[in-house]
Amino acid sequence: MGLATYTARVGAVTKLTEDVRQLDLQLLEPPALSFKPGQFISFEIPHPETGRPLTRAYSIASSPSRSGVITLLFNLVAGGPGSHFLFDRTVGDTVQFKGPAGNLYLRDEPERELLFIATGTGIAPLWSMIQANAERPDPRPATLFWGLRSQRDLYYQQALADLAARLPSFRAITTLSRPDPGWDGETGRVQRLVEHHLPSVAHLAVYLCGSGGMIADVTAALQQKGLCPIYREKWYDDKGAAPP
Repeated sequence: MGLATYTARVGAVTKLTEDVRQLDLQLLEPPALSFKPGQFISFEIPHPETGRPLTRAYSIASSPSRSGVITLLFNLVAGGPGSHFLFDRTVGDTVQFKGPAGNLYLRDEPERELLFIATGTGIAPLWSMIQANAERPDPRPATLFWGLRSQRDLYYQQALADLAARLPSFRAITTLSRPDPGWDGETGRVQRLVEHHLPSVAHLAVYLCGSGGMIADVTAALQQKGLCPIYREKWYDDKGAAPP
């Protein structure tokens, strides 16, 4: 069965950093989208030179409970047709997309605690999962390890702090690989958090989203700690290549 086509109106555009945007899409037809937390939608974008359609996928960052509005999170890629198309959208614009799709979604494993690990905008599908878990009557204990580059790349920090204050079983740790002076949080790549903050993984289900290099390094670090389910999604840049 083919994917359904949806029409939506841009309801809000939020500038999170110089090159990261959040787009809220109000569903028009059909008026709601049913999806699993972690799945993505796809846009057909004309190639800037040939005009041929290119497919670009973007993870849904909002919870499935908001079926009438979906949130996308993306960064601007130099020369990337998909991100430039989305960056150019303004409130009131109409867009079409297909979906939902994707095998990285939150599984029902109530006996396991959740560990989410992301770099950059790989947070998008995991943020959907984190919100969906928090809305459950019995949220599973959950931890987020998130790797960014420097202070200028920080966003969602207040939302994460608010969630941790409201839900004691949730914690979030952001690490910066190239912090500017004045940063007093964790430093280094995100796999360092796995090495230093996890005595064991036997009780966990792990969800990874980011570059191929991060996924390989974190998977190896996790496997040094023991065996657990690991669900992964390697993101591709807007030029169709998998970042190292």
